[in-house]
Amino acid sequence: MTGGEAWLRGSTAVVGVAESDLGRVGPGLTALDLIAQATAGALDDAGLEKADIDGLFCHSAFFQNPPLAVAQYLGIRPRYSDSSALGGSSFVAYLRHATAAINAGMCEVALIAYGSTQLSSSGGLVRSGAAMLKSYELPFGPRLPVTAYALAAARHMHQFGTTREQLAEIAVAARKWAQLNPRAYERQDLTVADVLASRMVSTPLTIRDCCLVTDGGGAVIVTSAERARSLRKAPVFILGAAEAQWHNDIFQMPELTTTAAVESGARAFEIAGLRPADVDVAQLYDAFTVNTLLFLEDLGFCGKGEGGSFVERGALAPGGRLAVNTSGGGLSYCHPGMFGVFLIIEAVRQLRGECGDRQVGDCHVGLVHGSGGMLSSQVTAVLGDGSTL
Repeated sequence: MTGGEAWLRGSTAVVGVAESDLGRVGPGLTALDLIAQATAGALDDAGLEKADIDGLFCHSAFFQNPPLAVAQYLGIRPRYSDSSALGGSSFVAYLRHATAAINAGMCEVALIAYGSTQLSSSGGLVRSGAAMLKSYELPFGPRLPVTAYALAAARHMHQFGTTREQLAEIAVAARKWAQLNPRAYERQDLTVADVLASRMVSTPLTIRDCCLVTDGGGAVIVTSAERARSLRKAPVFILGAAEAQWHNDIFQMPELTTTAAVESGARAFEIAGLRPADVDVAQLYDAFTVNTLLFLEDLGFCGKGEGGSFVERGALAPGGRLAVNTSGGGLSYCHPGMFGVFLIIEAVRQLRGECGDRQVGDCHVGLVHGSGGMLSSQVTAVLGDGSTL
């Protein structure tokens, strides 16, 4: 096993998941309110009480001192806290961090939580400016984060002949899954032509190549495999997880068409003792359509430069060759500033067989991949039901 991490495989499990209110929650609710809603739902899902939580893993760009604020609001007194700030990938990383803490005896029941009222509070994109770290990018007036991802998309198109139509296929597939999810924010019909004809945001990405801006919160509860087997729902075991990062600013990215997911994915699969071909459902952080394309390549589902042809003809949609972002993803389901926790929630529900019309048949292995910053932090986790141990 890579890095002596054999201990990770199957030693912990996700035992509870839930979302809060999603979409536009309106005035009167805060990010902490949404975290509380989701936490209550996840505890009920697991059959646990609030007093059982002794580990807290949370991150926010919308309020200060996240572990302190969340613990105070929930009325809990964790003996271990972690607020590692890796952007939207943080919550996938917390699966690994929580496993390490549980194995070390630092906590027994870990809560991973997130909440944001980004839509109700502002609804705008983050823009590079004086409040951010000084960057060599600033004189060019980028509209971050979308400009960074547009650079990667444009380079992939130039280098490999990828087309806007192929990128649009990713948005259309996400929408088809969303149409099977009653909690998805966008469920109207969407075609490749619609994506291409929508407003250009940063060439070559249109508004339909970009994730939603919504409100929402999510919670995930992790505990030891031993304790998990005595709880309400069938446990979903953490089989492998790994992190990798190569840069922060997009101008420091070594190669615009290859992300550090090539490292995190390879290590996670090695720890799990599995391969991409073993994956039944993949939840990939789709802040933009190009994310999905890059991660399919870098995680080994297809070769570098083959992502465009891989996604054609509804390959990622219901009934396609690979079930990807079955909730509708950040492109159609929800995206309240950070999306990582929702990737975990959907993967767990799929592995439990709880997804109704969008349920993937014979589903035993799920991959969750989070991305943070400007294609910066890459975190991969492989999850499995009891048959995978």
